[in-house]
Amino acid sequence: MIKTWFITGAGRGIGAQIAQAALAAGDNVVATGRHIDQLSTLYAPYGDRVLCVALDVSRELDALSAVEVAAARFGRIDVLVNNAGYGQLGLFEEVTSADVERQFQTNVFGLMHVTRAVLPQMRRQRGGHVLNLASIGGFMGFEASSIYCAAKFAVEGFSESLALEVARFGIRVTIVEPGFFRTDFLDKSSVRQGSRKVPDYDAGTDDARIDYESYSGKQPGNPEKLGRLVVRIVSMDKPPLHLLAGSDALQYATAAFERRRVEITAHASLSATTDIDG
Repeated sequence: MIKTWFITGAGRGIGAQIAQAALAAGDNVVATGRHIDQLSTLYAPYGDRVLCVALDVSRELDALSAVEVAAARFGRIDVLVNNAGYGQLGLFEEVTSADVERQFQTNVFGLMHVTRAVLPQMRRQRGGHVLNLASIGGFMGFEASSIYCAAKFAVEGFSESLALEVARFGIRVTIVEPGFFRTDFLDKSSVRQGSRKVPDYDAGTDDARIDYESYSGKQPGNPEKLGRLVVRIVSMDKPPLHLLAGSDALQYATAAFERRRVEITAHASLSATTDIDG
């Protein structure tokens, strides 16, 4: 069966690669993003198999309208890929409250807006697949990334709970947890830095400000391969709830969960003391 994909942030990077992989598999794509001209140029070769729709995910009414247009064109939405977002980097004290709110408005609330708009369609169909792009920063913290990690942790918690709620309708949820992929994510077009300066963090030899931009272009992950992997996951009878993407993601997850296991074991006796009968 030909599927219809609804992909946010489809104008570049991982979103574009997922869209192109879905098209290569013979499916239809609703490609959304803030810049309609960019989308129209990128997807012009695919003709009627692609519907390009302008969408700022932070605006809930825009999400509802985009889904209505998509359903009217293709009749159904089989796969939702919540990919739109950006990285808010910087030390917590150097990121303003307004910047924190903007990060959550796009990376968390925007993802929820689109999901809320699509779910009624999937419920009527009694089937669908929601893929939420999280990150290795969704299960472990990174220095100078506290706000971005906080948003991705929120995506993880939302997605795990959502999966339990919608399984009764035949709707599946997968959380994609990429490591570092060679896109423009770490350059200035996709990343925002803290706008304040707290000199105390400069004291001593331990530099708390990590230069992530210098890593841009050196990431090990291949976004084209990730796009094909996502299409493969959607075709599975029993897709995973969590999908680590990249050998670095595997390494980070193994180390992070082992640290947690050791900590749980070391303090298990203390944890049990809070029971009524403990």
